[in-house]
Amino acid sequence: MKIFMLVLMAMLLAGCSGESIKQTREREKRSAKLHTELAGMYYQRNQMAIALSEIDVALKANPSYAPAYDVRGLIHMALHEDKEAEESFMQSLRIDSMDSETHNNYGWFLCQRGREKESMTQFMAAVKNPLYATPEVAYLNAGLCSQKAGKNQEAEDYMLQALHARPGMPQALLAMAELKFTTGDYQGAQKYFARFASDSANSDNMTAEQLWLGIRIARRIGDKNVEGSYSLLLRGRYPDSHEAQLLSRGE
Repeated sequence: MKIFMLVLMAMLLAGCSGESIKQTREREKRSAKLHTELAGMYYQRNQMAIALSEIDVALKANPSYAPAYDVRGLIHMALHEDKEAEESFMQSLRIDSMDSETHNNYGWFLCQRGREKESMTQFMAAVKNPLYATPEVAYLNAGLCSQKAGKNQEAEDYMLQALHARPGMPQALLAMAELKFTTGDYQGAQKYFARFASDSANSDNMTAEQLWLGIRIARRIGDKNVEGSYSLLLRGRYPDSHEAQLLSRGE
């Protein structure tokens, strides 16, 4: 009877211990997630030192939290600490090889560092995951990277896939307008830029660079009204911009 009671007590203690470990792990995951999200927020604000400190807290809570390494990679990338950035992206993928966000971010890092061919592998790995919520982002990045490598037809194909995944995606419409303009298809450039500008949320917040693209497209197709309208906006909103100076010089 005494032996039976001892065994029963041991089993109960083991059960309690197991439950405590599970609760601890859940708390650690929540903490890692929270501090990774905070790090991402500070990264967006360009407060890199605070972002890195939040990532340190996240990884102390849970050293196996893959998204934390992904965000750390982005921070090091912004700081031009390329070795640390690549190590962080790779560590994230070692933990979770299906993480499309990391594949996309790592691909963009490789593209920006002149490793366009390697980047395509990462972008395609991102879009192969059926659970990836924003495949249009990876397709667009693949298009931009292909254009950077001088592969304009591939660039167009990827950009169109981005628009197929998310019709009306502003960044993809602009990218297509710029690509068409670069390749001399000015009517095509006008079509995509007009689609971009047809959304008031886009037209009301055009940057100097975007307005300058609109002006150059309008010039090429001979649309004086649109050229004049965008020229007034550029001078009014961004009088000190490089694009406004180009306009003033008649370039």
